[in-house]
Amino acid sequence: MKVLVTGSAGHLGEALVRTLRNKGEEVIGVDIQASPFTTHKGSIENAAFVERISKGVDVIFHTATLHKPHVATHSEQDFIDTNITGTLNLLQAAVANGIKKFIFTSTTSVFGDALVPPPGMPAAWITEEVKTVPKNIYGVTKTAAEDLCQLFHRNQGLSVIILRTSRFFPEEDDVKQMQDAYAGDNLKANELLFRRVELEDAVSAHLLAAARAAEIGFGRYIISATSPFSKEDLTDLRTNTPGVLKRYFPDYEDIFERCNWKMLPQIDRVYVNQKAREELGWQPKYDFRYVLDCLKRGKSIKSKLAGVVGAKGYHPLRFAKGFLW
Repeated sequence: MKVLVTGSAGHLGEALVRTLRNKGEEVIGVDIQASPFTTHKGSIENAAFVERISKGVDVIFHTATLHKPHVATHSEQDFIDTNITGTLNLLQAAVANGIKKFIFTSTTSVFGDALVPPPGMPAAWITEEVKTVPKNIYGVTKTAAEDLCQLFHRNQGLSVIILRTSRFFPEEDDVKQMQDAYAGDNLKANELLFRRVELEDAVSAHLLAAARAAEIGFGRYIISATSPFSKEDLTDLRTNTPGVLKRYFPDYEDIFERCNWKMLPQIDRVYVNQKAREELGWQPKYDFRYVLDCLKRGKSIKSKLAGVVGAKGYHPLRFAKGFLW
């Protein structure tokens, strides 16, 4: 099988290229940055370049994007050019070259303002049925790209799977207040309860999406670690997350104390991955219980793949308003 991976110098792109190569697949890695996993350096904004490198490809994994931290460094037009025009170019190339499967990496950021309920309200229960309310140019352009994907499925018969991934980057949080309050791994462990996915699990979701794309035709899925919480927990999560957590993990306080870690006082949303588990057959390995067991044994909480890929950063500048990237 011949596979095209956009964003091959990024976290998820590199992880996909590594995994696909290990499976013996022929991989075209595309990025604007040179890397050991980039076979074709160029921009997805260039339609002729995209059409040329797509010839003979069986499936496209489109992970390339400008992310939320780039809002501080890139113009709105940059987001439109990369996230919308770049996606359009890839979709058109897929149709022109007879490619049957298109896997689009979207983001839970498309939910935007729906993620944070008003004060005094329960935490939000986020499923694929929640209406998207983008709150910045990142969310707007990813939502528009999703709509393009659906249009090409409906009008051109292209099999498209959209994966709305939660956080998987290994860098420090992009809000300095959170960096100051929590150690990096501590915060990431907490986020696995409600808004994070381990890189290895994200890759497995993409591979399953490609395997099931022709059968499904079109689908949108939240890709986040399996949360232990239920709807009945949402009110208490907004006011006393540690109290809720003790019901599910009686040992967590002792383990966190030994590590000098602390739990978030409140959680404002819970991402629900049930649809991905049921329809894609996805079985994420990395969750909060996994973290606690690793801490007990003195092991790293990261997957091997995440450790190999490592941190990449987004850009080297520092900014006001608490943003470091």
